Amino acid sequence: MNRMDHLEHLDKHLVDELAQVAREAVRDELRAQTRKQRRTAALYAASGAVGLYAGAALALALGLALGLALPAWAAALIMAAVLGVAAYLLRGAARSGGHGAVSPATGGGVTGGTPSRGPGTPYPPMPPVAPGAPGTGAPTPGIPDAAAPGAAAPGPDPGTPHHPDR
Repeated sequence: MNRMDHLEHLDKHLVDELAQVAREAVRDELRAQTRKQRRTAALYAASGAVGLYAGAALALALGLALGLALPAWAAALIMAAVLGVAAYLLRGAARSGGHGAVSPATGGGVTGGTPSRGPGTPYPPMPPVAPGAPGTGAPTPGIPDAAAPGAAAPGPDPGTPHHPDR
């Protein structure tokens, strides 16, 4: 075995050993992280379960308080309606990601023409404003720019109210 073959063999052995050490280090780090995340997830789950029971106790207390002034069936019906509305509003907030208004006509999607996108949507999300739309500062192809020579003077602002009697 000549000297070059011996060096190549040593290099390959060193690379294999370094790769093994790196794999073990990454595996140990991932184990530690997942152990911590598992504990955090269990605490969140326990917190949610206790919160659920606390909410049920609060709803029961409010229903019993309403039952003092109303028949029991009416108090229960009112509490069911209040909880149903709260659930609907929370669902709408979850679907919109906590931003935007909820539109019942679009099934809880965000108003303004942007449909709700769930997992598995076959196309990428679109920007909320098209390029070249008014207010973006980008020129629209085929429409003369107001600053360009020979461009028409801008008309009255469409957002300004028109009062012909003044």
